[in-house]
Amino acid sequence: MGKFSTTLAKGEQQDSTTQKNDSDWLSPENVENRDKETADRPHPPTTPASSQWDSRLFKAINEDISIPEIFKVLRSRILHPQNGEKAIKTIMVTSAVPKEGKSFITANLGISLAQGMDQHSLLVDCDLRRPSLAGLLGMQRATGLVDYLRDNTPLATLINKTIVNKLSLIASGKPPLNPAELLSSAKMKELTNELSQRYEDRIIIFDTPPILVAAETGVLARLVDRVILVVREGTSRKHEIQKTIDTIGKEKIMGIVYNDQTSNIFDKSYSKKYNYYLHDAK
Repeated sequence: MGKFSTTLAKGEQQDSTTQKNDSDWLSPENVENRDKETADRPHPPTTPASSQWDSRLFKAINEDISIPEIFKVLRSRILHPQNGEKAIKTIMVTSAVPKEGKSFITANLGISLAQGMDQHSLLVDCDLRRPSLAGLLGMQRATGLVDYLRDNTPLATLINKTIVNKLSLIASGKPPLNPAELLSSAKMKELTNELSQRYEDRIIIFDTPPILVAAETGVLARLVDRVILVVREGTSRKHEIQKTIDTIGKEKIMGIVYNDQTSNIFDKSYSKKYNYYLHDAK
């Protein structure tokens, strides 16, 4: 079998779009401002009280759960590219269809990178139809990406600190009437280039719409350095996974995170076993 075989075989067995609870891992720390330039400092979190985090994430914080190995592997691949490849600054996280856990993977990866010695991470919520990162992190959705793309709002005013050290967020903003046009615009390309060049120590992670329901995600894939594809058991079928891979291109995919979370992170009997699997795209 090829390296995609395990994921594709599991996807082929799924004939439904069963939804499971998003119970992935998050473990934030106290905020400590370390931005180098005052003008570019992220704004304080709009709702800093931990009680306003997603209740599942707050529970996970209290459990003091360590970083799952999958995110350590992804962090290593990002920070230490192989075969003489250029440094990775921009990453897109997507899925074939909705309800695969891509936003949780995005947040977890951002936290994993932020917990490193030198790197900061910036999350950008590009899922303009169904944004979730701000709510996930307990922040109000005010101005955000839409305001930059549509109204030319200054970029520096849109970057907000979270309560996680060295992790910041550009929220989606108010849902627009034309999300596809905004994300496919020259302004979005300008944003991607500016973010990748402005901060030497910051990894930019874009949470994008599922590629098979939002054509603009294919356009965004061409703007970033690498793509992470999230697949959840019981959601994607084989042909959907394969079509997504073909649309993005194998050479652009850093890995496929197979989200086979069958244990409940909030169950008292939870034994710190995380059912995530990473597949290469070559």
